[in-house]
Amino acid sequence: MLKIYNTLSRKKEIFKPIVEGEVGMYVCGMTVYDYCHIGHARVMVAFDVVARYLRYSGFKLKYVRNVTDIDDKIIKRAHDNGEDFSDLTQRFIEAMHEDEKALSVLPPDVEPRATQSMNDMIEMISTLVDKQLAYIGSNGDVFYAVDKFPQYGALSGKKLDELQAGERVDVDLAKRNPFDFVLWKKAKEDEPSWDSPWGKGRPGWHIECSAMSKNCLGEHFDIHGGGMDLQFPHHENEIAQSEGASGKKFVNVWMHNGFVRINEEKMSKSLDNFFTIRDVMTQYRAEVIRFFILSSHYRSPLNYSDEHLNEAGIALTRLYMALRGIEKVCESTPTDYSTRFQQAMDDDFNTAVAVAVLFDMARELNKLKDNDPVLAEQLAGELVELSNVLGILQDDPDDFLQGDDMNSDDNALSAEDIDVFIQQRVEAKENKDWALADKIRDDLNALGIVLEDSATATTWRREG
Repeated sequence: MLKIYNTLSRKKEIFKPIVEGEVGMYVCGMTVYDYCHIGHARVMVAFDVVARYLRYSGFKLKYVRNVTDIDDKIIKRAHDNGEDFSDLTQRFIEAMHEDEKALSVLPPDVEPRATQSMNDMIEMISTLVDKQLAYIGSNGDVFYAVDKFPQYGALSGKKLDELQAGERVDVDLAKRNPFDFVLWKKAKEDEPSWDSPWGKGRPGWHIECSAMSKNCLGEHFDIHGGGMDLQFPHHENEIAQSEGASGKKFVNVWMHNGFVRINEEKMSKSLDNFFTIRDVMTQYRAEVIRFFILSSHYRSPLNYSDEHLNEAGIALTRLYMALRGIEKVCESTPTDYSTRFQQAMDDDFNTAVAVAVLFDMARELNKLKDNDPVLAEQLAGELVELSNVLGILQDDPDDFLQGDDMNSDDNALSAEDIDVFIQQRVEAKENKDWALADKIRDDLNALGIVLEDSATATTWRREG
C-alpha cells in the first residue's frame, strides 16, 4: 500500500488516486537559459523514479513536466548574447533532453512550454480579475490580491500577517499589498510580448504552472512535485491562483525533493556554486551520477562531493560484478526480495532502502553463480527487473565494467591491448614465470585495470 509524504498535511498518507487506477502528476520543470546543474538532475531523477514506480505498480500515469521558456533571466541572457530568446531557449531545451537521456530519465508524457500556453494563462488571469481576486496596478501590471484568498500559506505554513510583520519585501508602490504577486507584466521596450486584455505584455512566472497543469490534467489532479525551494512562494501562489479561479481543490498530494548541498549551502545558480550535469559527466559515468542521487531518500539533503560520487561508482560496480558471468538472464520470478523492494518503495519512495535490497540480492547472486546456475539466472532476472524501476543496471555488465568511457585518458589501454597482456600473463603462468605474471598484473593495476582470476578464465574491469 503506497504511502507518500504530503507537504500540505506534513505527514505520510495512503495514496488514493482521484480516479481508481489512474494518476495525474505535474512537476515543475526547468527555466531554460543555461545548462542544467546537479540540482536539476535530482528533480529529474527523483520524479522519474516516482513515475517508473507508479507504472510498475500498475497505475496508468499521465506525467506532465513543463518548460519555462520566457522570463527575466531568459530575456537578459538572450540580450547579453545578442540573439533571439527563442533561439536561446531551444538550444538549452535540446541540451536538457540530452542530459536527461544520458541519466536514463524517461521523457514526460507531456512537456508544455510557457510560450505555447499564452491563451490558457490569459484566460485564467481574466477569471481571477472577474472574481476580484486580481487587479491592475498603477504600473499596468496585473497582480493577485493575496488577502482575498483566506487559505494563503497553508502549504508552507506561513501566515500572511506574520509575513507582513517579520519579513522584508521589496516595496512596489504599484501593489496594494507587498505580498501581492504579478500575473501579467506590462511590456517593456524591446522585450518579447503578447497581446492581452491588459495590453501587450508577458506572464508572471507563477501563473504558467497553474494554467499548464489545468490544460494538461484538469482543475483537480493527484500529485504536484518540484524542488523544496519552490514550496514558497511558487507553489503557494499556484494554489491561490488555481483554487481562486476554479473554486475547487487544486492538488491532493504535494511532493518536494530536498536540496543538493555543497559545503552546507544549497547548490544554485544564484549562489554560483553549481556544477552542470555536463561538467560532472566528464569525470563520472551518468549512471554513477544517477546512482548517487538514488542513494539518499528524495526528501533528504544530498551532499555533493567527489568522495560520495567515487563511493557511488564503487557500489554500482559491485552490482554489475554480481551480474557478470550470468550466461542468460531469465524472466523474473518474484521472491521475498521483490516484496522487500516494494515495501521500501511503498514507504514514500525510499530508494535508499530499495538499493540496500539490491545489494542483498547481489550477495546471494555471487554465491549462486558457481553452485546453482539456474537459480542464479532467475535471481539475476529479478535483480535486473527491480533495478529497472530505479533506472539502473540497464547496461551489459562487461560494457559497464570494461567501458573506455570510464577513463578520460586518451592514452588509456584498449580492450584489445588488455587482452594481449592477459594472454602474456597466461603464458607466463604456464611457464611458471610467476614474477612476470605478477608484474603484468601489477602494471595493469597501476593503470586502473583490475584482473580477476577464476578457475576457468581471467576477466578484467576498469577501476573507476
